Amino acid sequence: MQKWAILAALGFAALAHGAEVYRWVDEKGVVNYTPYPPPANIKKVEQKKFSSNTVQTSETPYNVQQAVKTFPVTLYATSDCGVPCQAARAHLDKRGIPYTEKNPATPASPEEFENFKKMTGGGMEVPLLLVGQLKMLKGYLASEWDSALDQAGYPSTAIPGTKPAAKPPVQPAPAK
Repeated sequence: MQKWAILAALGFAALAHGAEVYRWVDEKGVVNYTPYPPPANIKKVEQKKFSSNTVQTSETPYNVQQAVKTFPVTLYATSDCGVPCQAARAHLDKRGIPYTEKNPATPASPEEFENFKKMTGGGMEVPLLLVGQLKMLKGYLASEWDSALDQAGYPSTAIPGTKPAAKPPVQPAPAK
């Protein structure tokens, strides 16, 4: 009896790993399931291949998708901002935060420039981080950024296996 339990366990283990399983009936009429081929004298053999059952999901976890939808992140930076803007980008990338980067020196429209001026009180303060309607942070201070991003539901570190979205290069300010 113990021999059959071991063979059954091997058969089920093979099923669990997506391997091939052989079904055959021996000369005594006993049905066997094994992960290896039956003896050569067995005439009727059924070979079955079972694959593992997986569920495809998107690369981005649901909670991050919700954070992006509810609190989209926008970084305002310029090409001549230097170390603070580089540190800001690196911080968002390290956390795996999907964000849109905008250059207030080369706005897409006059309205966009006016909105930026309203946010900063008329100045050109960069980096500037918007976390949806939740928070606006002027300048770069890692602890403040972490607090705002945590509150919005973003992960504290990049999720393994995900890649940050490619970002367009920041356009330099036009020469005056």
